[in-house]
Amino acid sequence: MYGLIALPLLIVLMGLGLPVAWSFAGVLAYLTWVYDVNLDTLMLQGFRSLNSIVLVALPLFILTGYLMQSGGIARRIIAFVSRLATGRGGMGTAMVLSSSVFGAISGTATAAIASIGSIMTEPLVERGYPRGRIAALLGVSSLLGILIPPSITMILFAVVTRQSVAACFAATIGPAIILIIGLILYNRFLVGRAFEEVDIPDEKPESFARVTFKALPALSLPLIILGGIYGGIFTPTEAAAVAAVATLVIGGLIYREFTWSSLGKSVVNAAETTGTIILILLFSFMISRIMSFERVPQDLTEAIQSIVGSPIGALLLVNLVLIIAGALMDDVSVTVVVAPLFLPLMVANGVEPVHFAAIVACSVVIGANSPPVAPTLFLSCKICRVPILQAVGPALGLMGFVALPVMLITTFWPGLSLAIPRWLDLL
Repeated sequence: MYGLIALPLLIVLMGLGLPVAWSFAGVLAYLTWVYDVNLDTLMLQGFRSLNSIVLVALPLFILTGYLMQSGGIARRIIAFVSRLATGRGGMGTAMVLSSSVFGAISGTATAAIASIGSIMTEPLVERGYPRGRIAALLGVSSLLGILIPPSITMILFAVVTRQSVAACFAATIGPAIILIIGLILYNRFLVGRAFEEVDIPDEKPESFARVTFKALPALSLPLIILGGIYGGIFTPTEAAAVAAVATLVIGGLIYREFTWSSLGKSVVNAAETTGTIILILLFSFMISRIMSFERVPQDLTEAIQSIVGSPIGALLLVNLVLIIAGALMDDVSVTVVVAPLFLPLMVANGVEPVHFAAIVACSVVIGANSPPVAPTLFLSCKICRVPILQAVGPALGLMGFVALPVMLITTFWPGLSLAIPRWLDLL
């Protein structure tokens, strides 16, 4: 019973403005006190959990995202995709596809927002897109980095639930494809109805062949990373190292846009982000250890099963909890706390852990753009220089008509997330 108070306590601490890592520390202090746990032993177990080769991929993929931003790689990708995405709603389509390619390299939403938003916002405004709609589309599409492998969120899920990283990567490909198609179609539907898109010809257009030639080194990155992982050439951790080195080579030797200042800034930003995530992971491992020992997940499963009484009801309830948690916490917090807590309930209702990974990833897309916290949407608004109130309405439309249906389809159609892992013989 005491353990069930941990999640509301975490939300309250974060709502009071306490940093996320120290909010986790507060929950840990509460659980240690109510269950009278030996903190020395618990700390040792937490450090042992962090001693994982898989976690080495985290700082490397995070660094890759920042290096793409400062090395000119993101700009070449956007230029190439913009030439491909023509016709009605072409610029909006280009933003969605650019986010997809960016996600297939770095696995982060924050770097995608900063890179794609800073480059594409003004061209979209010139073509008649309202800034609020740009911020909303950027916020939702940037989270394709969570669905398209490699994904930092899926690495965290695999570590805390002891699943295969490659299987979790593969499970989110199907939902990602449907989300991409849905975002493109919804944007095309709005053009000419909610706003008018103006065609502005380029004064000094480059040929498609030249744009493609410039983008080829950048576009080779997702092929190297994903081809290497699923071709059995290297592990996800080795893929992260390859991605970081390849990004350095392409940005430094081919595009020649790195400076010592930009490299230093990228390393510092990656170190700060990694440090925060590792600290959260340490506290979450210790929290999970206490909860497992006190059988909190099992008690929660029995309580929900007795109240709901059907697998469909349990799935819908978990979907709702994930969305609410995502609206109040960041994606890391949802993944390392809520996911392990509800995994026994999902397994009891016949849901594969890898399938649940896809459900969690889809919920993050909705929660990260939902008030009151909406961390991704707030960052998008900052990059697009627009008040949050102008972006909330368009964001709710994108989530209600696109992201939520994708989450429900993923939840109740297991084959969507399990087909590729099975095809790749990962399950």
